[in-house]
Amino acid sequence: MSDQIVAPNTRDLDELAGTLAAWLSQQMPEAADIRIDNLDYPRGAGMSHETVLFDAHWQELGKQRSQGMVVRIKPKSFTVFPDNLFEEQYQLMKLLHDGNYVRVARVLWLEPDATVLGNPFFVMEKMRGRVPVSYPPYAQTGWMSEATPQQRRKLWEGAVRQLAALQLVPVSDARFLEGPANAREGLAQEWDKYERFVAWVQEAGPQPVLQAALDRLKSLWPANQPEGIVWGDARIGNMMFDDKFNVVCVMDWEQPSLGGALHDLAWFLVLSETMHGKTAAHGAELEGMGSREETIALWEQVCGKSAADIEWYEDFTQLKMACTGVRIGQMRGTTMQDEETLRKRLKVG
Repeated sequence: MSDQIVAPNTRDLDELAGTLAAWLSQQMPEAADIRIDNLDYPRGAGMSHETVLFDAHWQELGKQRSQGMVVRIKPKSFTVFPDNLFEEQYQLMKLLHDGNYVRVARVLWLEPDATVLGNPFFVMEKMRGRVPVSYPPYAQTGWMSEATPQQRRKLWEGAVRQLAALQLVPVSDARFLEGPANAREGLAQEWDKYERFVAWVQEAGPQPVLQAALDRLKSLWPANQPEGIVWGDARIGNMMFDDKFNVVCVMDWEQPSLGGALHDLAWFLVLSETMHGKTAAHGAELEGMGSREETIALWEQVCGKSAADIEWYEDFTQLKMACTGVRIGQMRGTTMQDEETLRKRLKVG
């Protein structure tokens, strides 16, 4: 169903409304009679973080004010990734919005006190638009599947331009994303993250296929390593569009790094093929969406960086996605993919 809630956990929304109203009164001391309504979870998206949409209404200086907002709560038990980058997510969104680099929601407040909602959280402006959801696949049903090829072409171009625009942000402005001492930035940082990810999931049991994939990739180390900020989940399913198919908002910045420019392009290419390409495994081919070659060419044109060696980064993307799949399977007590399929996907014997 298109209205499926996929949040990691849910809570009593009436109780949440009262808590948020009291908290907002502290953030907006000039506001009076704060009222919260229209609380809801995103549908078909939002699996890793508990995210709740709501509208706030209040009186201020004799005028009635309203603002759509979103609260995003740090995961506590449903932790997909080994790294805690919750505050960095907030800082990056603020940088991108304030610098007018990428179309992201305006972040309003960060609350580090876990006693308010049970874990730290931040509140951002609610954007209005449509999201190509994964559940059910946007290529099979819904507004994307019903759009014309021309409309999809416009959506694709806007999405790729936003993807490339991230690579125009000076890395020096995002030093808060630096990794550990042995892997501060560049490919070393992103590689370190996934070496640790493989080790982390192996605490619950051996994962020889993942280890073999790491070894294979390391033996084929790429020469092209352009610097850049990593979004971490680069796909049109993490973008919002208006009814004219323009990008309204780029979302879900929970795993950023200074790991380099090509990681997001590779992730976007792999997910595009998976969801709406000629060999789509979880969707269907959509006429009008740009090809892999067109996506690479437009990305290079906009950001001015070379996509040489992109095939290696696409293989690395497959390993990243496999790590995530294994971790989610561990949390659910299921196997997300059989070993033979995983070996083929990761190109290991």
